[in-house]
Amino acid sequence: MFRKSSVAITNAGIFTFVKTLSTGNSFIQGIEGISNARGLPNDDYFATIHHISNIVRKDTYMERTLNKMRISNIVNSELVYRILRSCCNHGIESFRFFNWARSHHPNYDPTTLEFEELLKILARTGHWQTMWKVAQNMKTQNFSISPAVVSFVIEQYAKHGLIDQAVDLFNGLKNFGCPQTTEVYNSLLFALCEVKNFQGAYALIRRMIRKGSVPDKRTYSILVNAWCSAGKMREAQEFLEEMSKKGFNPPVRGRDLLIDGLLNAGYLESAKGLVRKMTKGGFVPDVGTFNCLAEALWKCGEIHFCIDLFHDVCGLGFCPDMDTYKVMITMTSKIGKVDEAFRILHRSVEDGLRPFPSLYAPIIKALCRRGQFDDAFSFFADMKVKGHPPNRPVYTMLIKMCGRGGRFVEAANYLVEMTELNLLPMSQSFDMVADGLKNCGKHDLAKRIEQLEISLWGN
Repeated sequence: MFRKSSVAITNAGIFTFVKTLSTGNSFIQGIEGISNARGLPNDDYFATIHHISNIVRKDTYMERTLNKMRISNIVNSELVYRILRSCCNHGIESFRFFNWARSHHPNYDPTTLEFEELLKILARTGHWQTMWKVAQNMKTQNFSISPAVVSFVIEQYAKHGLIDQAVDLFNGLKNFGCPQTTEVYNSLLFALCEVKNFQGAYALIRRMIRKGSVPDKRTYSILVNAWCSAGKMREAQEFLEEMSKKGFNPPVRGRDLLIDGLLNAGYLESAKGLVRKMTKGGFVPDVGTFNCLAEALWKCGEIHFCIDLFHDVCGLGFCPDMDTYKVMITMTSKIGKVDEAFRILHRSVEDGLRPFPSLYAPIIKALCRRGQFDDAFSFFADMKVKGHPPNRPVYTMLIKMCGRGGRFVEAANYLVEMTELNLLPMSQSFDMVADGLKNCGKHDLAKRIEQLEISLWGN
C-alpha cells in the first residue's frame, strides 16, 4: 500500500502534467499508436500507466489513493484498457478499478474493448460470479460479446475443470448476441477433449458440419492431438480419412496434422515413420509441421535423420521459411557440420532471404570453436555487407569467443566497433579484453580499452 508521502511525491512528480491532458471520450484507434489526446510524450504517458497499475495491483485502499490523485483529465478508454491489460492476473482488483473509473468520472464512457478485457481477466482468475455480473451489465447496455472472448472464457472453464459451465455458455450464446462460429466450436471441442470426452467431441463436429460451419485447421488439430495424447492413433487416422472423403480436408493435410499430434503426444518414432511414408509417396509436409518435427528431432539428438529429411523434402519441392533455416543452421552448426550449415545458408540466400543475425551467428560461433578465427572474421565482415547488421548479442558472442581463443587484439577491435555503432558492450567484455591484453603484453591497448569503458560508463 502506498503511504501519504508516496502519494505526495507522485502528485508533485509524475502527475504535474495532468492539466495539459485533454479529457477522453474518444477511444484511440489502433491502441498501440501515438495520439494527440495524450498531450504528453510517450515515456511520461506509459510511466503514468505503470504507476497506476502498481496501485491497482498492490494498494489495499486503491480507490482512496486514486481519489487523491488529480487524474480525472486522463481517465479515458485507452488508459483504462491499458491498465486492465497490465493487471491481467488480478481479477477483483481490475474489477474495482473499472468500477472506480466509471463511477468517479462521468466523462468516461466504457467501450466494448474494456468490458471484454475485464471479462477475460475475471475468467482467467476464476472469478466466475463477478464475470457474469459484468456480462449482464454489457447485455443491459446492448453490448454484444465477440466470439473471440466467448472462446477464451470457454477454454478457461475447461482449464478449471468446469466442463458443464462451458457447455451451458455455448448453448446460451444467443442471449448475448454472439453467433456460434467455428472459433467458438473449436473452444468447446478443446474443452471436451480436455476431459477426454471424445464421443462428445466427435458429436460436436458432426453438429458443427450440420449447422453449416466449416471446420478449419485448429478443429482437426484439437481432436487429433487429443486422440494421439490418449494413444488412440487409429481413431485419429480414421477421423481424418472420414473428413477427407467428405471433402473437408485433403489427405496430405491430414497426415501433417497426425504428425503434429504424434509430436505433441511424444510419439517421435511414430512421427518419423509417418513422415518417411509421406516422402516415399512423394508427398511434402507442411512447413509448420516440418519445423515442429525438426525441433523435436534436434532435442532428441536425431540430427542426422533431420538433415537427410530436409534434403529429401527439398528435392520434392518443399519451400523452407525463415524458421526452417534458423533451426537447420543452428542445428548443423552446433554439431560442427559447418559446411552443411553454409550450404543451407547459401540456399536461403538463393531463395531471396537476406541473412539476419540469428542465421549467421551460429556459423561464426562454430568456426571459432574449431579455431578457424580468420574464416570467422572474414565471414563476419561479409555478413556486415550482405546480411542484416549484427546486433549486440552477436558482437558479445564474437568478443567472448575471441577471448577464449586468445585473440584479444581482435576482441578489442570489435569492442571499439560496437561503441561506434552505439551498441553498449557488457562490462564483463571490457574486463576480459583488458585483462587478456595485459597478459599478452599489450598494455597500451589495454589502457585505451579501460579509458573507453570509463568514458562510456562515466565512472
